Amino acid sequence: MENSFRSRLTELEKAHEALVTRKNEKQPLGNGVYDRYAYPVLTAQHAPLFWRYDLNPETNPYLMERFGINAAFNAGAIKLDGKYLMVVRTEGLDRKSFFAVAESPNGVDNFRFWDHPITMPETDTPDVNVYDMRVTQHEDGWIYGVFCTERKDPNAPAGDESSAVAQAGIARTRDLKTWERLADLQTPSPQQRNVVLHPEFVNGKYAFYTRPQDGFIDAGSGGGIGFGYADSIENAVVEKEHILDAKQYHTVYEVKNGQGPAPIKTDKGWLHMAHGVRNTAAGLRYVLYMFMTSLEDPMQITHKPAGYFIAPEGEERVGDVSNVVFSNGWIADEDGTVFIYYGSSDTRMHVATSTVDRLLDYVVNTPADNFRSAASVQQLNQLIDKNLAFTGAKKEELAAS
Repeated sequence: MENSFRSRLTELEKAHEALVTRKNEKQPLGNGVYDRYAYPVLTAQHAPLFWRYDLNPETNPYLMERFGINAAFNAGAIKLDGKYLMVVRTEGLDRKSFFAVAESPNGVDNFRFWDHPITMPETDTPDVNVYDMRVTQHEDGWIYGVFCTERKDPNAPAGDESSAVAQAGIARTRDLKTWERLADLQTPSPQQRNVVLHPEFVNGKYAFYTRPQDGFIDAGSGGGIGFGYADSIENAVVEKEHILDAKQYHTVYEVKNGQGPAPIKTDKGWLHMAHGVRNTAAGLRYVLYMFMTSLEDPMQITHKPAGYFIAPEGEERVGDVSNVVFSNGWIADEDGTVFIYYGSSDTRMHVATSTVDRLLDYVVNTPADNFRSAASVQQLNQLIDKNLAFTGAKKEELAAS
């Protein structure tokens, strides 16, 4: 039995190390806006063996999993001390999510989980589940994590074990290791999800992107991505939510939409990435889209390309909740490279890379949605005519030479 245990452990260690150290490969061509990569950057199988297995042959002679990991997805992201870090929504087989930090030297592969997950302090009303943390390096000097805290709905009818209440939990840290839990955000909305802290003070106040929501799943009368101010972060209260980016009929964000990670500041404006949801015969489809807001007034959208920015492709479409991409983390590097981390189908993490310049070009120069088929055809014809005129002129120029 001892030899069998050691042999199995050796094979597990070999397979795990091969997965973690596998070099990721940039996929060819792409769309010119960003580059996808061949492999997910993080999966449930990346979790350390000493999380999943009791490694003592006396207490686990068959080397069985004792704490199974189901998924690793929807990670916040930050660069600290030269390392690319994701704060990962890590889900056990028991359906409970927790936060764990995974570190990479280059941002595209070799992600390893830190030895211990984050020990997140609880409030007086304990969380049943926590997930989807946005990580913001704020100008006040703290790193904030804003995440969804889920608790059972106390008003649910007897026997209803699915009704829940979602709110925005807030915690802060200096190093992602030791966290101070603050009071949950208070807003006029019955429930909150996808809340993000703006990285700078606005008019001397903390500013939050919110997602007004009537119920746990349905946005209801919630109108889209909200924006509001709080005087304090220790007891954050947003008294009024202004709709920054509304839902819109027959778009990729017609059912609901929410801010992704905290926006990136550029010399032309704040770059935003958000998720949009529409309903289909096969269920809800989640995609990512982008827009830009004014540096002077973060509530003013200056540019917003039509349609989606990233949609699920290939294996990304398959998982616990299929046909979903979701992002709550990106990193703008010193050289202008942008690492976009996105989860697929509530199962695994991927990366796409671009640059600030490319993203600005995409956001500023891609046509906006005019919300009618005829208007889309008009836009397409304008591009076709422009290209035909250009190529025709080039042919004439070559013929003349």
